[in-house]
Amino acid sequence: MADLLLDIAGIDAAYGRTAVLHQVTLSVEAGEIVTLIGANGAGKSSTLAVIAGLLTPTAGTVRFLGAEITGVPAHDLVARGLALVPEGRRIFARLSVVENLRLGAFQRHDTAEIAQDLDRLLTLFPILAERRHQAGGTLSGGEQQMLAIARALMSRPRLLLMDEPSMGVAPLITERIFATIKQLNREGLAILLVEQNATAALGLAHRGYVLETGRVTLKGQAHLLLDDPRVQAAYLGA
Repeated sequence: MADLLLDIAGIDAAYGRTAVLHQVTLSVEAGEIVTLIGANGAGKSSTLAVIAGLLTPTAGTVRFLGAEITGVPAHDLVARGLALVPEGRRIFARLSVVENLRLGAFQRHDTAEIAQDLDRLLTLFPILAERRHQAGGTLSGGEQQMLAIARALMSRPRLLLMDEPSMGVAPLITERIFATIKQLNREGLAILLVEQNATAALGLAHRGYVLETGRVTLKGQAHLLLDDPRVQAAYLGA
């Protein structure tokens, strides 16, 4: 259990009177890519919102690095090593690329290492280096997605939550983003990935969970889920 980063158990959640999650249980271990797949409205983004401290569950527990974080505010979780790349990117449109990146390190005080991380991420995403002084809102959708990922990485997370990184992104840029996810994982970063492209997500991941109407209905090794006839029929176009 020493390698267990995230453990959520029996999570129920709702928006007002509308229940969206029912007894959701999942885990992420160090060094893993775990993916959540399911139809629109299945509860994938709500699950990430609970983990990230943006939605307080009505039942269940969330534990990160061995400590219970259920209901802990999002900004405190960033300091503990949990970062979210949100659906829709949500960059600061009027700020430059570099200013957006520096905001990702807003809770850090190690000035020299922040500068090193900034340089490293501009090397990892060369297009951001080219656009470093450009306003974030003027970037293409794919460039904004890269900026959102890089901004989250500036917090030096132990676990990166990614919500639909390929949404609204051109196929070529999507391939680059998936390659970057794989590279980050090879470097030791654990990732919990919500992705509309189930085939690509299961191809990247070590393990996966299938959500249907707010409930986990299938789970297992990603390569086994790829071969599961139920998953193929529902999500892979088979």
